[in-house]
Amino acid sequence: MECNETLEFGHADRKRIYEFVEHRGSIDPERARDRLEIEPSAFRHHVAVLRRDGRLSEDHGTLRVTVDAGVEEEFISENFEFYIRPARQEDLTGIVGAIRQVVQERTYIEAESVADEVDHDEALLRHNELESRMFFVATVDNEVVGWVHLHAPEVEKLSHTAELTVGVLEEYRGHEIGSQLLARGLQWAGANGYEKVYQSVPSVNEEAIAFLEEHDWTIEAVREDHYKLDGRYVDELMMAVELDR
Repeated sequence: MECNETLEFGHADRKRIYEFVEHRGSIDPERARDRLEIEPSAFRHHVAVLRRDGRLSEDHGTLRVTVDAGVEEEFISENFEFYIRPARQEDLTGIVGAIRQVVQERTYIEAESVADEVDHDEALLRHNELESRMFFVATVDNEVVGWVHLHAPEVEKLSHTAELTVGVLEEYRGHEIGSQLLARGLQWAGANGYEKVYQSVPSVNEEAIAFLEEHDWTIEAVREDHYKLDGRYVDELMMAVELDR
């Protein structure tokens, strides 16, 4: 008897194709067909159905998972224009680089974990029965200068919550990029049924704490001496914001 996940896709090979593309972020269709060893006409049929159902899209000969996350938005600051949009697989290097640069400047343990995960996994976006992962990026002159990341394990008892990280390169701070990224991430979370968004912040990261408090986040819990940074014990602050239900 087929499992529920297979029945959801209508065919086992259709599910295999979707998961193969999802795991890699994007891939050439011919390469996917060869690796999966699916007969060409059957592969084309399954891809057509996946595209019809809005699960996959094809852009310039590349298959990728379809994410309904809105369009690119333009913002004009005093010194430059910046754009906020859903991340694409080709943003991977820029996102990881931006996160690692921010991590070097500030104590941001959760963001460092995100960078390690996507750098190892190489798939930015993930939407399956186990987890959802979404990135939005801020760009200036087509270069990534900031990000917001949401991660939600698909566990029933936690299905109403998502974890968020957000950051902007130091030279681009003070132009509302972080605020716009945060707003876009929370908008996506609310539209997808999440009721609470949270993140863990070391107590020494005063800039991050102040930023979140300015945007109505509150400290829900404190774990004393949870982190050990440079030989010093540091509290963890669990911060969260409730979304409109």
